[in-house]
Amino acid sequence: MFFQHALAVEEVPLVLVVEDNPDGRESLRILLGLYGHHVEVAANGIEGIEKGLALRPRAVIVDIGLPGVDGYGVARRLREGLGKQVLLIAHTACVRPDERERGREAGFDVWLSKPANPDELIRWLERACPLRERASPAFARSRGKSWQA
Repeated sequence: MFFQHALAVEEVPLVLVVEDNPDGRESLRILLGLYGHHVEVAANGIEGIEKGLALRPRAVIVDIGLPGVDGYGVARRLREGLGKQVLLIAHTACVRPDERERGREAGFDVWLSKPANPDELIRWLERACPLRERASPAFARSRGKSWQA
């Protein structure tokens, strides 16, 4: 009985990436996947809101300059719908102090300037999605550990 105690994909804490740049979106998906995160992506603000409210992720990484609804609007809607249980991370090229304040008012917990330091991003995500909750057989194998029932 291999993988008897493996978490189902639905049980692994989810991270949602809302990014309109295809390369940036895919880079974050790959990076976070290497750290054992189950990642869903959205290409614009409207899709980000819809997926966020439907999937109820533990963490959402949001670009500010999105088409449709900007990142501030995404943060407000997700904060209203999901409350404090979701970690909202702004990942943006916007660096002015007034933009950070606007982000705080919209509901962001963290403001990371692009390109974010991967170690810093992973540290923030570890708070919302601890390793013990996102372990999977593939993740264990990638770290050279056996996964036994």
